[in-house]
Amino acid sequence: MKKINGGVTAAAGFEAASCAAQIKYKGRTDMALVFSKAPCTVGGTFTTNVVKAAPVLWDRELVQSGRPAHAVIVNSGIANACTGQEGFGYCRETAEAAAAALDIPADSVLVGSTGVIGMQVPIERIKKGVQMLAEARQATLEAGTDAAKAIMTTDTHKKEIAFTEEIGGVLVTVGGMCKGSGMIHPNMCTMLGYVTTDIAISHEMLQKAVSDVVRDSFNMISVDGDTSTNDTFLVLANGLAGNPVISEEGGDYEKFHAVLKKVCTFLAMEMAGDGEGATKLIESRVLHADTDENARILAKAVITSSLTKAAVYGNDANWGRVLCALGYSGASFDPEKVDLYFAGGDKKILIFTNGSAADYSEEEATEILKGEKVEIISDMHMGEASAVAWGCDLTHEYVSINADYRS
Repeated sequence: MKKINGGVTAAAGFEAASCAAQIKYKGRTDMALVFSKAPCTVGGTFTTNVVKAAPVLWDRELVQSGRPAHAVIVNSGIANACTGQEGFGYCRETAEAAAAALDIPADSVLVGSTGVIGMQVPIERIKKGVQMLAEARQATLEAGTDAAKAIMTTDTHKKEIAFTEEIGGVLVTVGGMCKGSGMIHPNMCTMLGYVTTDIAISHEMLQKAVSDVVRDSFNMISVDGDTSTNDTFLVLANGLAGNPVISEEGGDYEKFHAVLKKVCTFLAMEMAGDGEGATKLIESRVLHADTDENARILAKAVITSSLTKAAVYGNDANWGRVLCALGYSGASFDPEKVDLYFAGGDKKILIFTNGSAADYSEEEATEILKGEKVEIISDMHMGEASAVAWGCDLTHEYVSINADYRS
């Protein structure tokens, strides 16, 4: 597996574009296109929120149908959520505009929206934007990067990555982009994420890989505990790499699963570290839990604890908040057997053991907490299961951003 430059245009046959359609933002791009010259097998996962945005309903139907996809049209600024039948109709109009501009079937067009809930998208601007995107699309890495920038809302930087791997005797590329900074919580975390690949794979095997990889990547991050109405993660595979079609589990499937997980984990960590107002990435690592599920529960409990997040922001080695979060997680364990560590860079210190505070230096702990990445390691001493979750610190800036988000 090799990391390469690029994102959604790194794989063969994919093009991208961005444009400034003035959906809500002024002076920046706010619409993006991802287009495949060949029809794509598509897999996806979506928000578990009962309140689902119109694009989620539109995309979910396409993914579940097994129909091929050709394009994704995304806008930022307005979420097209809680907009009723009118909002769903705008998804159809967007797809029809893309179909006309790109000469593809309307039912092969996926749509995505992110931004303010409850506002109708300005459909005439959307349709004009679709035309601009169709005319501007290119296969360059720069076009993919521009698309990643266009879907940002409160994100502070674009998020993209690509890897190659030899599968079935040929070189396969997997590249992706995502956006997400606030309203981020596990159970198909709050995000828009798009991965493209030139691998040949069946719909069933692609969906299996997507559902499995999301569990240990995007579903293991949290910024603020809020699960969005618009969460969408899609993987488009156009088969142009020329490998034998992956239609069952085996060596080729496992290789693809590994590279897809690598892409998704990178993007998930990027979102967690770029949480609204955040200054640090927090990695919660649970070791030697009794079951995989309990390991995930414990790891997520630490990164979703507001008190732990605030303590990390203040460089306060308040291990009591970590232990408390583990204790209310719902997983059973013996606190007398737990070891807690803080780590960062090349330093790692034991802060809690045998039911009480360890003999550690507060000054050394503070220095670790000042780093851009803080690791909190919980060794449960119960079994062989482990899990990792990612979050960020809780700052004054988070409140400032969300107090006037609609303004």
